[in-house]
Amino acid sequence: MPPQKTGDQKLWGGRFQGQTHQLVETFTASIHVDRRLYEYDIEGSIAHCKTLQRAKVLPQRECQTIIRGLQAIREDIRAGRHQWKTEDEDVHMSIERRLTELIGPVGGKLHTGRSRNDQVTLDLRLYLRDTLQHLSNDLRLLQQSLVTLAERYMGVMMPGYTHLQRAQPVLFSHHALAYVEMVERDKGRLQDALVRINVMPLGSGALAGNNYPIDRHYTASLLHFPRVTQNSLDAVSDRDYVIEVLSACTIVMMHLSRLSEELILWSSQEFHFTDISDGFCTGSSMMPQKKNPDVPELIRGKTGRVYGHLFSLLTTLKGLPLSYNRDLQEDKEPLFDTLDTVTTSVKIYAELLAQLTIRPDSMKEAVSEGFLLATELADYLVKKGMPFRESHHVVGSLVRECLAKGKDLGQLTQQDLVNASSSFDAKAFQVLTPEAAINSKNIIGGTATAQVTKQINGWKKSLQAEMKRSMKQPRTA
Repeated sequence: MPPQKTGDQKLWGGRFQGQTHQLVETFTASIHVDRRLYEYDIEGSIAHCKTLQRAKVLPQRECQTIIRGLQAIREDIRAGRHQWKTEDEDVHMSIERRLTELIGPVGGKLHTGRSRNDQVTLDLRLYLRDTLQHLSNDLRLLQQSLVTLAERYMGVMMPGYTHLQRAQPVLFSHHALAYVEMVERDKGRLQDALVRINVMPLGSGALAGNNYPIDRHYTASLLHFPRVTQNSLDAVSDRDYVIEVLSACTIVMMHLSRLSEELILWSSQEFHFTDISDGFCTGSSMMPQKKNPDVPELIRGKTGRVYGHLFSLLTTLKGLPLSYNRDLQEDKEPLFDTLDTVTTSVKIYAELLAQLTIRPDSMKEAVSEGFLLATELADYLVKKGMPFRESHHVVGSLVRECLAKGKDLGQLTQQDLVNASSSFDAKAFQVLTPEAAINSKNIIGGTATAQVTKQINGWKKSLQAEMKRSMKQPRTA
């Protein structure tokens, strides 16, 4: 006869006589957070059940009963019929409790050779494997929006900046493609993290492995893992892969925040470079004329919260002895909130950029002021044989003269140039146009029209190929 449950009927309660304090019940529960893992918990449980049968720990009949029970629970959860109870503590215990209710005591056999410690890290790995693939696809759509924007406004010139000071003229398309490069690195970091995520931890038990002759490679094959973990202590306590995901997502948000800062500036009356669609802005409750770039501002603000999640988990992990500690329960809230925030931010930016309006006249006007062509004059002298440091000084003197006279370099006469250096001739004025300055940068990575056009075409081709590959890719990485 099985021992009677005491206290509050916990599945682990045989050791305990007293009930869990109500405050502790609520304080320790994570079911409100981790229940999003139910699909993966059931998927892992079915694989574990099949592994137990293969090891002759479970007879086939009981294995089939358990699997049918798990499938029924999955359908109930999808349909909203499952009752999530705080006293179940977490998603794992909730599903196991319901399984026993459905099929009787045989449901308790599912946990043979398994701990919540290896179960939860399995669920997280399965979840991240899917979620990061979806996020990579969303990042690709963001890139496509940027490339489309670059193609739509090909030929539009704008000031390039350093120190937020006008520096040299560039194509707006070149500027937009800079963010395509950033997002490509973001995708690479996520794919790199997937290599370490895609390792199967089940079979590690609570910390030391388990006492049953299970075939871990068989379990891995059922769940499409190419490798299994090699140390049970490390497997149940490892959250490096969560840190990697948080780190990669933090960099994604940093890139979006930089873009936000530029759009906030560019949409101001001081710049007037862009117009953000009304659907992505709000008004003022007091000032009727206001159109506020709230979406970029919020994404810039949410970046700080994502940063905080990374440091939160790093701090949690820094003092933990091997192996599992309950502190690790604190990995899910920062992880889930980060992924939700990043995913929403990426998706909304793909839509915002698709509707963004560029103001070419304002950008061109800005290019014509601020001595953006000074470097062209200095390089002209270099091509005449003058050392660059000398040419830099000569043109710097011309700029100082223009400032004193309230002129721009293009307003100087040929005599003004010759007075500064005898190496100047009439052809010097040919370099003093934004178009000439831009197209003189005709090297790989430069802002010349030919180079940017080549980059746009290259990105269109590679993103299209990537989309086709993603459509053929199986659900698991």
